[in-house]
Formats: sequence, structure tokens, C-alpha cells
Amino acid sequence: MPSRVPSLRMLRSFFTDGSLDSLGTSEDARSKRHSTSDLSDVPFSAVRKEGWLHCKQILTKKGKAEDREDMLAWIKVIRENSKAEGEDPGFASQALINKKLNDYRKVSPAGTKPDSSPKGPRGLGIRAEFLKQTGTSAPRSPRQDAAVTKDESSSQKTPWGINIMKKNKKSAPRAFGVRLEECQPAPDNKNVPLIVEACCKVVEDRGLEYMGIYRVPGNNAVVSSLQEQLNKGATEINLQDERWQDLNVISSLLKSFFRKLPEPLFTDDKYNDFIEANRIEDASERMRTLRKLIRDLPGHYYETLKFLVGHLKTIADHSEKNKMEPRNLALVFGPTLVRTSEDNMTDMVTHMPDRYKIVETLIQHSDWFFSDKEDKGEKVSAVPS
Repeated sequence: MPSRVPSLRMLRSFFTDGSLDSLGTSEDARSKRHSTSDLSDVPFSAVRKEGWLHCKQILTKKGKAEDREDMLAWIKVIRENSKAEGEDPGFASQALINKKLNDYRKVSPAGTKPDSSPKGPRGLGIRAEFLKQTGTSAPRSPRQDAAVTKDESSSQKTPWGINIMKKNKKSAPRAFGVRLEECQPAPDNKNVPLIVEACCKVVEDRGLEYMGIYRVPGNNAVVSSLQEQLNKGATEINLQDERWQDLNVISSLLKSFFRKLPEPLFTDDKYNDFIEANRIEDASERMRTLRKLIRDLPGHYYETLKFLVGHLKTIADHSEKNKMEPRNLALVFGPTLVRTSEDNMTDMVTHMPDRYKIVETLIQHSDWFFSDKEDKGEKVSAVPS
């Protein structure tokens, strides 16, 4: 074994410029004792005697392997002597092995494969086979190690990441039991739910003269079936579906929508204000107070209330045929629209006349309550009597 172990800096110089000039003249003197013809005959004992670094110089400059087995034998000896001399085998021997592999590929006959044995895995080269035999893995640079560490940590967190993605994944909007701003919006008015627009359209197209519209209930099973379909996040409604042909089903579906709103159309925080405003004795003051409360509703609630009241006004205009005057419509929609999210029996009994009266008043004077003249800077018409 050589008495002088090359430093890591010298080894880096060797693998950078491909020479051993920086190792000193003593190494050059010893290398001259060998001729080119002796390179292929250097036995393993010479490697141990002269030092693997000296033989490595000879092999990397002039030498070549006889065959695949010879190549693997040299690599094995180089690896063992690297460990014996206390060098970093991941740096020194791997660079030499890579160089030897490149030299071996250059001297291999063109068109031939180093290993045609069917026993080994397809694509397994000398380097992979040697690493497999020795039970070692290819050395990696610090950057590669960091990347592997990151990949391993990522793989450990994969189940957590998937669960988060599933929880955060935005599902299609539901139709029933959610706040107005979370509903699938209508294409023509983003503040009005699609289900409300669709139901009103069906009733206006085919039920304006239908006697008792909104008073006669529809089949509960069919209503529930439509609710389940719409709650799956349907972005479009097929009005040609036979379930949409029954006017009583559609009218019940609309009432069910408003009844299941977690935040009522008149909102919880303004419910008592509406009840008190309806009890104001002066008619003009009562109307102005109601109008102000309506205008103060949040955007989705104001627009939806405006759309629904306009629809009910259209129904009432055909009351000669359908027998649904504003009073009758108020009896149907009053308890559904004017309520609290936690309605109790006391409020239902004591406030029921107020609920009817508020909805009836809105239907009778819808144009005045929802006029946009004030928004345009125009003078609002006088309070209706």
C-alpha cells in the first residue's frame, strides 16, 4: 500500500482535468516503470502493492478491460481499495468507475451488446450490475440528496395532501338548504338563483290561468326527486323533463326552496324591524319604512325578493282565471318568506297577521317598492294609499 494518501483536493484535480500532474513528481516517476504493453497484464496484487491510485492512473490513461467480467473485477478492486485508504468512495471510486465505463464503451465492438444473457433484467448495464452485486447505491451529490429527501418527505405526506385536496375541492353549487349567495345563479341575473328563475318561468309559461296555482300541493315523491337532482349540482335544468310538466310539482318546488333557506329572504337581523314597521299606524310612514328596510337588504336577497314579488304580481294580474289574488298569494308565501331561521310557535302565532300583510302589501305595490328611479336620481312617486 502506498505511504502517501492523496488529499481530496488532489483527487478533485484529477477528476477535473483527467490527469495526475498535481499529485507530484513521485507519482510520475513510478508511472514510468510501466509500459503500455504491461497495462493489460497488471494483476490484482500489483494494485494492492503499488496503491490503487497509481494503477488507476495507468488504467485511466491507457488501459482497457478484456471483457465484461474483467471490467467488473477491476471496479470491485478499486472500490475495496478506496475504502481501505480512507477515501470517500462516493467521490473517488465513482468517478473512476464512470471513466472506466466510458472507456469500455469506446473499445467495445460496434453493434455488439455487452451482455446478451437473458438472465439479467433488460437494460441492466455494468454499473447497475456491480451496484446490485455489492449492495450499494450510486453516490449522489448534495443537490441530488436534497432532492431525494424532498421527494421522500413529499411521499410521506401524500395521504394528507390528498385528503386536503378532497376537502378543499370546490363542489358544484347545491340548490336547497344553502344561502342564496351559494346557489347556482341564473344566467340573466347573477343575484337570483337558477332554481327560482326556472320555476317562475314554467309557471308563467303554462300556469297563469291555472286555478289555485301555488295553493294546490304537488306530489311529494316527485318534488323530492327533483330536489335530489338539483342538489347534485346541476348547472342546467332540462325543462323538457316530464317532472317539470306538472305545475303543482313546480310550484311546490319553489315554495320548498324558500322554506329551506338557512337565512330567510327577509333575513334574521331585520325580521323584527319588518314586524314593527308593519304595525306603524300612519300608512305613509309604514310604507316608507318598509321600503327602506327592503332597500337595505343584502344584494342577493334584495334581487331575489324583487324577482319573486314581480312574479307573484304577474300571477295576481290573472286572478280572474287562477283565483289567486294578492291576499291568497300572501297566505301561501307569508309564513315561508317572512320568518326567522329558528322560528318558534309563539312568533308564528303572534306574528302571522303581520307576515300575511307584509307580503300582500309588496305584491300590491311592487312597482313602487322596487322602483329604481331613486338609484337614477329621479324623484320617487308619492306613497301609494
